[in-house]
Amino acid sequence: MRALRFGYGVAVTTLTKKLRYPSLFRSYSSSGPPDPPSISEIDPNSVASTVSCPNSQRLQDDDVSAIDAGSSLRKPVCMWPGMYHSPATNALWQARSIFDTPSSDVDSITEKTPSHSRTTILYPFSSDYILREQYRNPWNGIRAGKLLEDLDALAGTISFKHCFNNAGMADSLLLVTASVDKMVIKKPILVDIDLKIVGAVTWVGRSSMEIQLEVLQPTEETSDPLDSQALVANFTFVARDSKTGKSAIINQITPETEREKSLWKEAEERNKLRKKRRQEKKKEIENEKEAERLNALLAEGRVFIDMPALADRDSILIKDTCLQNSLVCQPQQRNTHGRIFGGFLMRRAFELAFATAYTFAGSAPLFLEVDHVDFLKPVDVGNFLRLKSCILFTELENPDKPLINVEVVAHVTRPEFRSAEVSNKFYFTFTTSSDAMRNGRIRSVVPATEEEARRIIERMDAEKQIFNSLVSKKVPESNLHEVGIHDPKLEV
Repeated sequence: MRALRFGYGVAVTTLTKKLRYPSLFRSYSSSGPPDPPSISEIDPNSVASTVSCPNSQRLQDDDVSAIDAGSSLRKPVCMWPGMYHSPATNALWQARSIFDTPSSDVDSITEKTPSHSRTTILYPFSSDYILREQYRNPWNGIRAGKLLEDLDALAGTISFKHCFNNAGMADSLLLVTASVDKMVIKKPILVDIDLKIVGAVTWVGRSSMEIQLEVLQPTEETSDPLDSQALVANFTFVARDSKTGKSAIINQITPETEREKSLWKEAEERNKLRKKRRQEKKKEIENEKEAERLNALLAEGRVFIDMPALADRDSILIKDTCLQNSLVCQPQQRNTHGRIFGGFLMRRAFELAFATAYTFAGSAPLFLEVDHVDFLKPVDVGNFLRLKSCILFTELENPDKPLINVEVVAHVTRPEFRSAEVSNKFYFTFTTSSDAMRNGRIRSVVPATEEEARRIIERMDAEKQIFNSLVSKKVPESNLHEVGIHDPKLEV
């Protein structure tokens, strides 16, 4: 369980320009959308909004009309020159012009159902060679970083669709990614089988909303829709007034089906948990028990520093696992509000984390989880961004499936002011294949400083809290183990 933090996001979804691409979209009559075509019949140049039922157990091809992730590869995109694009985000930006023609008499605030924002994006990997190659990694798997990037872009499109009522809102409302909850890979995602991402707004507060996204990849072996679910992600977006920066009231939501009502209740519980975590973060580690945990973590690190010849050869200091890279944020990576696209930051963080786990394990790691992420500060064009990663700790209870926990911290550095601020913290979990383990053993990681020990304790406590929450909901332990979720060993 890896609970990841995202604060103020930079996946800003305000539309500041209104452009029309009527040739790219299907027109729906007042009676509703036509029957969608099968995957093989979809026109690669077509883009459409999804208005089907939200029940994840009924997400079949004949229920949705999907945005084609590969459509933008076949035409020039010139809506916002310099804006960052990937194949899927191209199609999503194009699709947003569907939402740019609302009725002028719609009130500024209204109520909507989840079906109003439901959107689907289709990746026809089996038939679209060009698209498939955009998402293939060196090991013929999916590029998980690009998938995370697309999830953020789709969540932004959905949040905009829910909030947008009239033309004036495009200039006044600013939507930003506030957080992304823990994401767990439930099954391997293949790059040669058609993939679909379905999402909708499931919960709304005064100025915030939660969007749930499902990554679906059906297989021929089973007809159970749940077996096609590869990943579920919950994004939290907040609305700000673009002029004052203060919170803005957004459309409320009215769940209709039992499934929608259930998702609303689950999101409400997560919102309360997020508030509780923010309060707990303000507390210092003061009691004697926590002091003992710190000392226990630091004991082996002191041996490495004071008596390196006697240190455990199956362990390594955190500082010796670190990697970093730097970049100046370019205009090509900006979103429509001029800030750096949140999905771009997530992808860069993932790729650095992957490289860190790769050099640590000695073989290509297998991605399992991305924990809750907070976007603490926005990242602007021209910022000097430094990404620093390390192996924070390893979990070796299961020798055949060791878990490697990687921390990536993004710093916005301003040399001219001699300042550096943390903009994002990312936590990824990887494992290794059983074949790779035959060639060596994953080492334990130990802290050398109190600050490093505190970071480890914070991550372990976050994992334990999520595990206990799942146990309280009576999730079978076998199911938790299948996706790499287990009770972290806090004794050190």
